[in-house]
Amino acid sequence: MARQRLSFLQIWNMCFGFFGIQIGFGLQNANTSRIFQSLGVDVNHLAILWIAAPATGLLVQPIIGHFSDKTWGRFGRRRPYFFWGAILTTLALLVMPNSPTLWVAAAALWIMDASINITMEPFRAFVGDNLPDEQRATGYAMQSFFIGLGAVFASALPWMLTNWFDVANTAPAGQVPDSVRIAFYTGGAGLLLAVLWTVFTTREYSPEQLTAFEKAEREIAGLGLHEEPEPSVNAYIALGVGGVLLGAALALIVWGAGLEKELYVLAGLLFAFGLAGVAGARFKRIGRTDNGFSEVLADVFRMPKTMRQLAVVQFFSWFGLFAMWIYTTPAVATVHFGAVDASSKAYNEGADWVGVLFAVYNGVAALAALVIPLMVKVTSRRVSHAVCLGLGALGLLSFLVIRDPGLLWIGMVGVGFAWSSILSTPYSILAGALPARKMGVYMGIFNVFIVVPQLLAATLLGLMLKTFFGNQSIFALVLGALSFALAAAATFLVRDRVAGAPA
Repeated sequence: MARQRLSFLQIWNMCFGFFGIQIGFGLQNANTSRIFQSLGVDVNHLAILWIAAPATGLLVQPIIGHFSDKTWGRFGRRRPYFFWGAILTTLALLVMPNSPTLWVAAAALWIMDASINITMEPFRAFVGDNLPDEQRATGYAMQSFFIGLGAVFASALPWMLTNWFDVANTAPAGQVPDSVRIAFYTGGAGLLLAVLWTVFTTREYSPEQLTAFEKAEREIAGLGLHEEPEPSVNAYIALGVGGVLLGAALALIVWGAGLEKELYVLAGLLFAFGLAGVAGARFKRIGRTDNGFSEVLADVFRMPKTMRQLAVVQFFSWFGLFAMWIYTTPAVATVHFGAVDASSKAYNEGADWVGVLFAVYNGVAALAALVIPLMVKVTSRRVSHAVCLGLGALGLLSFLVIRDPGLLWIGMVGVGFAWSSILSTPYSILAGALPARKMGVYMGIFNVFIVVPQLLAATLLGLMLKTFFGNQSIFALVLGALSFALAAAATFLVRDRVAGAPA
């Protein structure tokens, strides 16, 4: 008993929803800092305003993965999450550019990011569920293609509205330009339609079928169903004590040394992880582990070795990406367009050009999704990924060297290869190391290693720029390049196991 091979059109339909998701994600990444600054936020406080969204994602992703693993009904297993996540994301896209105050905009960002996570997380497991092993690489490549295509459209949309349709890209102080507002309306409609296309043109295997597939696959490989041992009470206690002590110590250091208050967020997260460990130990002692919280926490302890190694690569990869997304607009506006006033024409021209640059790297990523499989065949998945990350590092460094804004697209070529590989290669390596019946929860846990670097970027980058770089945003891109380089080095430590070997 095995999964059926799908046709090109079936894989296309299955992945098309990612086109819509990336429209929302691209609009958020390219315009959030612009909206915040239009509402009067100082550049030094931009990063902290991104914290609420990833903090929610830290909880949403594993929970949605866990419940989608256990969901089965009239509309399938993953598709109900696609549907409702798309509805909520569309509503947030309509609200955010019309926010009358900063806090309304921050709340809209929070809802938008959580909703995108609800939709996006099951899509990763969707490929693993529906495709046989020999077609998964094609499935993830198709996702990367649509991610690039959607992001090109989203990133360039404000620029196109201004330059092709004469929509105003400036507005009075405290207001968001019409080009941004209309872009968000258009993106909301595109997102909803694309996700609904996938919902209504695809089918899913039932949990019973997936269990049978996994059993048959492992029998063919001469293996039994493998499961890591349950974590002990002592393991939970170590997590609890360590998290609480580290969180409390960091909070005291921040208070005693008068450091930036944003660091209290990190202290709070460490403390929260500690409390989770304490709760896990309590449930374990009284024998009440048949609940979602205990199951997800136990799965964290039982991550396959390959997943733990990839987590390091993901951490540095995404720290570099968030440095770019948060600070490219103020960096380019200041260094390349000589503007610091968010309401000035020069600043908004710079912000529009960043949208074009983001469109370039996403367009390159869509094309790179076709090239990277060839790189893998010539070398290996690890070498290919390391090369792409190295190109991304060079691309971000180029912003420090190139002063003609018209030439900044050159660096975006390298970033495009890095982005495309980040979206596909780690998942291709990971899929073979995961038990099929836990594909959703492990994909959700894996996404934690995207959220954690976002939180660190949001809390530390502003402090680092203020302390070491005189509040010059361009150096956030240099730090992003360094992070890409570290991710490339960590890639060579990943165990890319042969298909069929134990995880």
